[in-house]
Amino acid sequence: MKQLRILVFSAGFGNGHFRAAEAMIEGIRVKAPDAEIIHLDFGDFLNKRLNTMAKNVYLEMTKYTPKIWEKLYNISDKLQPESRIQRFLKQLGRRDFLQYIQAFAPDLIVCTYPTVSSILAQLRLEQLLQVPVITVITDYTLHSHWVHPGVDQYMVACEEVKASLVSCGIKAPRILVTGIPVSPKFDLEMDRGRIISRLGLRPDIPTFLVMGGAYAGSKSATRICKTLADSPEPVQTIVVCGKNTRLYHSLGEVIVSLNPMVRLGYVHNVEELMSVSDLIITKAGGLTVSEALTKHLPLVIYKAIPGQEEENARFVERLGAGQVAGTEEELGWMLKRFLSNPKEMEKIRAKAAVALPGHSTERAVEAMLLTMNRRNEQKIG
Repeated sequence: MKQLRILVFSAGFGNGHFRAAEAMIEGIRVKAPDAEIIHLDFGDFLNKRLNTMAKNVYLEMTKYTPKIWEKLYNISDKLQPESRIQRFLKQLGRRDFLQYIQAFAPDLIVCTYPTVSSILAQLRLEQLLQVPVITVITDYTLHSHWVHPGVDQYMVACEEVKASLVSCGIKAPRILVTGIPVSPKFDLEMDRGRIISRLGLRPDIPTFLVMGGAYAGSKSATRICKTLADSPEPVQTIVVCGKNTRLYHSLGEVIVSLNPMVRLGYVHNVEELMSVSDLIITKAGGLTVSEALTKHLPLVIYKAIPGQEEENARFVERLGAGQVAGTEEELGWMLKRFLSNPKEMEKIRAKAAVALPGHSTERAVEAMLLTMNRRNEQKIG
């Protein structure tokens, strides 16, 4: 039997596209362990200076000038498919894409980033590319840049995104509601007692997880941690600082406060940290939201990036699986309310537990393989 060959495209504009792609690869390895899979960054096919500049501009804008990013997001969402900008984007790396794909000869292409999806979908429409293109939308909302009639199959987070695609002219049978793919590790049961013990925490008081690395500066995140550390109500905090070394060092004095606190740098075991937590304080990236809800973990969302993250936050609120804090003061008040009234926290925890059906990656991979098998049958017939 011919070895299955799959190309997976993501991009380094935010970490969510990459994590969704890696989750798909994990799922494929389970269903087709002998498959040859190559994961490529869209930026590798661009001019290196242009790619670096674009990533830096995106990161700086979303962190330090979010209002400008919001305007650009909203303007670009109104662009027509045949606008000059969209036509330009569809040409980026086009020749190199096609040459690479023809050399590798994959059976299937999976995209978790909209620009590369639109480039490949256009090649499909022009019949220059004969390989099916599967597009995974990584947020709980739809931006127009994801929409292209040449995409063979869409995998989306929820019914609202499917309805939006249909309203944009994509036929419903080509859209599958699978959930945003997360690593299958998030679907596993964890030994809470063992993880708590390893972290040096107590099993009998609430545990809050703060994704501090998501915040640009350290001062705001430090104050959030200090509020929890000095809380008169018992609470222990796990702070993931990521690559934010300034935040990590600023917590040196905070961790000796009244309540227990563990500070961590960049971690590879978020699924374990979520398993032992009672609440997560974070921004609202599509992957982080999906991972938390897969672990039945309620969210308090603070400083969501305007655009897709704000829409993700509204989705969580509609589910009742979390709340959104607009200011630091509102966040502090919200945390104190949850700690002084545990029943309030249990209400949103119950909603979080039924928000998503879980096993999103398994569903997405099964649907992907089914799409490929049907295509092969049509070719044989």
